[in-house]
Amino acid sequence: METMARRMALASARQAIKSIQTKYPQGHSRHLSYSPRARSSLRSRNFHDNPRQKAQVAVKEASQASDHQRPASTNPALSFPCLDAREAKTASLSARSAPSAQSLSSGPEPSYNAGQHLTWHSDQPLLLDWGGVLPEYNVAYETWGQLNEAKSNVILLHTGLSASSHAHSTPANPKLGWWERFIGPGAPLDTDKYFIVCTNVIGSCYGSTGPQSIDPANGQNYATRFPILTMQDMVRAQFRLLDAFGIQKLYASLGSSMGGMQSLAAGVLFPDRVHKVVSVSGCARSHPYSIALRHTQRQVLMMDPNWSRGFYYSGVPPHAGMKLAREIATITYRSGPEWEQRFGRRRADPARPPALCPDFLIETYLDHAGEKFCLEYDANSLLYVSKAMDLFDLGRGHQEQMQRLRYHHESQLASGSSIMQQDQSCNLTLPEKPYEEQPSQSPSERDSVAESSTSNRPPQDLVKGLAPLRNHPTLVMGVASDNLFPAWQQREVAETLRAAGNRSVTHVELGEDTSLFGHDTFLLDLKHIGGSIRNFLG
Repeated sequence: METMARRMALASARQAIKSIQTKYPQGHSRHLSYSPRARSSLRSRNFHDNPRQKAQVAVKEASQASDHQRPASTNPALSFPCLDAREAKTASLSARSAPSAQSLSSGPEPSYNAGQHLTWHSDQPLLLDWGGVLPEYNVAYETWGQLNEAKSNVILLHTGLSASSHAHSTPANPKLGWWERFIGPGAPLDTDKYFIVCTNVIGSCYGSTGPQSIDPANGQNYATRFPILTMQDMVRAQFRLLDAFGIQKLYASLGSSMGGMQSLAAGVLFPDRVHKVVSVSGCARSHPYSIALRHTQRQVLMMDPNWSRGFYYSGVPPHAGMKLAREIATITYRSGPEWEQRFGRRRADPARPPALCPDFLIETYLDHAGEKFCLEYDANSLLYVSKAMDLFDLGRGHQEQMQRLRYHHESQLASGSSIMQQDQSCNLTLPEKPYEEQPSQSPSERDSVAESSTSNRPPQDLVKGLAPLRNHPTLVMGVASDNLFPAWQQREVAETLRAAGNRSVTHVELGEDTSLFGHDTFLLDLKHIGGSIRNFLG
């Protein structure tokens, strides 16, 4: 314990600093000018002649005296190389954001680029479901195969949350794509037969307009002034691209994960412009478990001080929050049984004592996955695109609500009114009361709960919502080991389509005896995922 003399010394030193700060406030000297002789005299003074520095030295010496009085610790302190690495990365990014460094580069924020791609620009405003407007926007895209004369062989390939348009290598960008083995001559998406178009969704950061893009109104990054998005907003932007190509009808709308959601949305929004639908490891509405997982990722990211409420583009990006968010996401992409086989309880180095930093092999795997991703994808894009997934619901009640909202916003635009000045529906406040159980408020929700608890029939609200797909041949695929989009969600889609009158539904579910790769199966299983798609497309 500190002695009374020690406490008095510290108090005296702190009081000295306080009085000096009052007498000589920070920045005081910048208002003074000295002659060369005076500056020389100042340089020759002893360090301890400076009152502020003298007081700081007193505090330091008092603290050191206290340290000498403390007994040695029973055990040595642990080291934290994972925190050292994070701090080193922050320091490196901070150095890049310094004014002297920005003259040589664009600052610390990475240039998100998946390689060479095509870009379609629209100067026609895009009204979004929740009232936001993009006065102009870009859609990044890539294509494979040849468009036939009738323009009837087009497959629109929808991506997952963080994917770019680079699904397969091209002459302009030979880097392997995220679905490289699934696209090409003789592949499931056979480029000898089909013209495949893949876009980067709006809200993302790989060439399409998103939060990192420049707002034409003020010449600054949108940041969190970017409007809230929905899956349907993304699909509408894609179909405007198709309009520019003169493509009236798709042979197939196809996607996995978030792309599986968009694929269904495309058929519901534009039923006359889609022939076949393929939805792999997707859903017709986001469910609480998936919403909770994405919410947790967003919260971790937003709690990174460097996030700065989204305005970090001229400073250090929130790499620590992004890393942790990706680690949480990675847990949802694979399955427990697969990790049991792959990692077990093995430690990275059994010869060393346990550590609080990554120690088990599974921990080092997650750490690597987070570190690799944290500067590859824009943090704000992760927030906006993941929120769009949470908002997804093809139930009829939700569709009607959004149609009324769009009509209201369209009327405001037509009258020349500013939507955002009058409508603050996207700005939410925390509830005044803590969470408490609440009864379902809407009839559709009550019906859904009642039906799901009393029978295996899909809820009527969803049946009505998917009714526009009653005449569309549809392939729905799920994976039993998928934790993020459990297989029962794909069964719900297939059963709902059949209840809506669709007699051309093909439902395939891969059991754990076939794949233990969880949600990532759609990226890895060419034989079963690819084979089913090939057979369905014909």
